[in-house]
Amino acid sequence: MKQTLLTLWSLIVLSLPTTLTAQVQSLVASNTDFALNLYSQLGTNAGNLFLSPYSISTFLAMTYAGARGDTEAQMSQVLGFETNQQQFASLFGELQDELEVDQQSSSVQLKIANALWTQIGFPFLPSFLETATNQYQASVSQTDFATNAAGATQAINDWVAQETDSKIQNIVPPGAINADTVLVLANAIYFLGAWTYSFEVTNTTTEPFYLSSTNQEDVPLMYQPAWTGPLGLIPVTPQFDYLETNDFQALDLPYGTNEVASMLILLPSQIDGLSQLEQQLSPAFLSSVLAQMSPQYVNVFLPRFTLESFFSLSNTLANMGMPDAFTPGVADFSGIDGMDDLFISFVLHKAWGQVNEAGTEAAAATLGGSQGNGVGIVSYTFRADHPFVFFILDNQTGTILFMGRLADPGQSAPTSMPIPQLAITQSGNSLKIAWPFPSTPWTLRQNPDLTTTNWTPTGGISNDGTNNFITITPSAGNLFFRLNQQ
Repeated sequence: MKQTLLTLWSLIVLSLPTTLTAQVQSLVASNTDFALNLYSQLGTNAGNLFLSPYSISTFLAMTYAGARGDTEAQMSQVLGFETNQQQFASLFGELQDELEVDQQSSSVQLKIANALWTQIGFPFLPSFLETATNQYQASVSQTDFATNAAGATQAINDWVAQETDSKIQNIVPPGAINADTVLVLANAIYFLGAWTYSFEVTNTTTEPFYLSSTNQEDVPLMYQPAWTGPLGLIPVTPQFDYLETNDFQALDLPYGTNEVASMLILLPSQIDGLSQLEQQLSPAFLSSVLAQMSPQYVNVFLPRFTLESFFSLSNTLANMGMPDAFTPGVADFSGIDGMDDLFISFVLHKAWGQVNEAGTEAAAATLGGSQGNGVGIVSYTFRADHPFVFFILDNQTGTILFMGRLADPGQSAPTSMPIPQLAITQSGNSLKIAWPFPSTPWTLRQNPDLTTTNWTPTGGISNDGTNNFITITPSAGNLFFRLNQQ
């Protein structure tokens, strides 16, 4: 059975909408609804959380272009996508064009690129390729996965690294692309934005961050004062959109000379109040918060932090209501090749973000594979010294580019992918060695002698969308296997 690998990458650092058509506004609203639903699924685990819902939506939109039947209906329901495929693709292209307007800002860099790698000789439908090139502005390159999967993997990884300023490296894990791969799709987004009003480095001090009501750690806490002028004079510091309620504070920190993007932070009033705040997250709640915010003078305390998360989303998306897309023999992506032989075997998402005195930089990648205070002046204090949730917004469209939870500024390593374990099963004279897929950055290595360090990469690795595996026939002598981090 043939298979296709569909991939999406995005890098954005972390901003009121321009005039959009009603249809594009509806698309943005659907993307917001999906973003918050996905966050609620991924947020069940404790700790830091960071993702790019726009990246994931874009990947799924390109995949949706080939979905038909029940597969299309399920994806439409979960993602809120238009059922008119051609109109929907046009709207997504229009949204991408609106996002690219941000590039006109001299202090915000935004680059969006789409690409397809196709198997030479595979019978793709012209309509699918035309949608990719005309609506998603994707470049198309032919390659031969069947004979040079390793070379194709390297080329794709190189493209992703280049388009994301090297923030996403080796995103395609070993074995993900193989002789059965017929298609790889990629969306890369790079955004680098300076704060409209930067934090002075000399104001940053080491202060406690309360992980919980009973636990704390010392972290670098940046400071933006609400007052820097003499008493009785107009403050020379800016006003920020701000809202304070009994349960939380909301603060919007803009990027760029024309404030094209911003970071919206929701800080619970109680140290242990984040879970309760997260349960309120919905499109209506978010719209209400934004509508009630008003310019205020605010003393801002914000930790300097770096976040990184890595997810396998296949089961999550299936549980959200679109299982057919991941089920061999059931999935219908006949809009890609006119047949029913394709299904999505995996969806991976990795996101990285850094916030400091100058601004924000962030990167994300989504992979999918298918197989077969002064006088008269009121000021407020916003002290983010305990867990909070934040959104990186494109203010031209209202799109959520990134969102996350900062639970521990001192924790930057991915926590969503556990250390994989090897499992061995015997069938006749053969042994099957398997471990969870994906397993980036872990690779299988072998060694005939434990007294040496001569561990070499194991070849012939396959995957079934759930596990990586190799099948061997035991012979004379010993052979040891282990998983190593790349």
